[in-house]
Amino acid sequence: MSQDVYWHESVISRNDREERNGHKGCVMWFTGLSASGKSTTAHALEAALFEKGCNVVVLDGDNVRHGLCADLSFSAEDRHENLRRIGEMAKLFSERGAIVLAAFISPYRSDRELARSKVPHGDFLEIYCQCSVETCAERDPKGLYKRALAGEIDNFTGVSAPYEEPLRAEIIIDTAGNPLEENVDTLLDELRHRSLIS
Repeated sequence: MSQDVYWHESVISRNDREERNGHKGCVMWFTGLSASGKSTTAHALEAALFEKGCNVVVLDGDNVRHGLCADLSFSAEDRHENLRRIGEMAKLFSERGAIVLAAFISPYRSDRELARSKVPHGDFLEIYCQCSVETCAERDPKGLYKRALAGEIDNFTGVSAPYEEPLRAEIIIDTAGNPLEENVDTLLDELRHRSLIS
């Protein structure tokens, strides 16, 4: 970073924003295989929080790669850079009092830990969307597993690239066996338990 770049403090504090919002800012990081239900769960939770009047935003893997990270491939190095950018963006939103729902495969523990390290202790919740590769491949809503198994897609997580399961996720949700509504209720209960929402 250039020595000529300076941090500009907001005239509105995080506490002021959180008091007006009626909830605290935080990052909920959804991780899991492709088709494990990360985005589906995050968007359902977004709708539930929005209905409660919360300031909430979803950062979705595919959407981010259409713009901010359109220049990146799926190599290990570019995946790291993709998640570094997302971690920084999630931090900026949460510092402004928003509940950030970040839905990314994020296959490497080190990248998820880097994102965690960007926000204060207690403001980052790792949510593991637990679903077997077999079930994800059966769902295959985008046809990606079929193409990966046919050798048409390189570095596909769960097929030709690794996925490192979380070792200390705050929440594990069974996206293969539990109804979506039940998983959303579990997440809302956890947010209340941690006094992040009322």
